[in-house]
Amino acid sequence: MEFRPCIDIHNGKVKQIVGGSLQDLGNRAEENFVAQQDAAFFARMYREAGIKGGHIILLNPEGSEYYPDTKMQAVAALRAYPGGMQVGGGITEDNAGEFLDAGASHVIVTSYVFQDGRIRFDRLDRLKNKIGKERLVLDLSCKKTEKGYLIVTDRWQKLTEERVEESLLERLSCYCDEFLIHAVDVEGRAEGIEKELAALLGTWEGKPMTYAGGVQCYEDLELLRRLGNNRLNVTVGSALDLFGGPLKWQRVLEICGE
Repeated sequence: MEFRPCIDIHNGKVKQIVGGSLQDLGNRAEENFVAQQDAAFFARMYREAGIKGGHIILLNPEGSEYYPDTKMQAVAALRAYPGGMQVGGGITEDNAGEFLDAGASHVIVTSYVFQDGRIRFDRLDRLKNKIGKERLVLDLSCKKTEKGYLIVTDRWQKLTEERVEESLLERLSCYCDEFLIHAVDVEGRAEGIEKELAALLGTWEGKPMTYAGGVQCYEDLELLRRLGNNRLNVTVGSALDLFGGPLKWQRVLEICGE
C-alpha cells in the first residue's frame, strides 16, 4: 500500500473540504482547512520526501471566476515537482496536453468521459489515442445508493447510472494506467473509511487503485490494507497534520510502506 498525497485547490487556495458540500453556484464548499502556503510548497515537500503518484485536484470549473487562480496554483505545483504528481479537475482531450507539458505524470479524468450518466467511449478512445493510456487515470468517485456504488461527476454533484463493480473496472482498464476512487459520502469528513467500498475494490486484481475518503486514524490505514487485500493505495486529506489533522504525515508514510 502506497501513500498518495493530495493537493486540493479551491478558489485559488489549497484546502480540505467536505466533498459532498461542493457547489459550483457561488463557488461554495464546507471547509475543513485552508492552507497559508501555496500549492507549490506542498509539491516541493512531497518531492523532497520522494513520494510519487499524488494528485492535484482543481475544484473550480473552467467558467468560474476563480478558475484562473486555481489553475495557476496547479501549474505551479506541477512545475515544482515535474513528473511526480497527477492532476485532475476539468480535464478534457483539449487541455490534457497542456497539463502534461506543465509536468503532470498523468491526467485524471471523470466528467469528460460521462454524458447523461453514461460512459462516452468515443471520448475515451480519443484521449487514449492523444496522450496514451499510460498517462491517464480514471477517477471513479462514487456514492452509495440502493443500486450500489454509483459514479458521480462534475465535482461530485451529478449522479450517473454507472455502478462501480468488477465488470466496469475490467471494461475501463484498457483505457487507463490507474484508477482513483473517492468515497464521496465520507470524503473530507475524517470519520472513518467506507468499509464496504474498500472490500469491494479489494476483490479486483487489475490496475493500481487509490482509495480516498474518511481516513480518521492510523488504525484506518491498517483496516484499509486488510479490507483491500493490500491492493489499494491511499490518500489522506483532512486527518493529516499538514492540513490541520492529528495524523503525522511521516508516520502515515511509514505505515503504508510496512
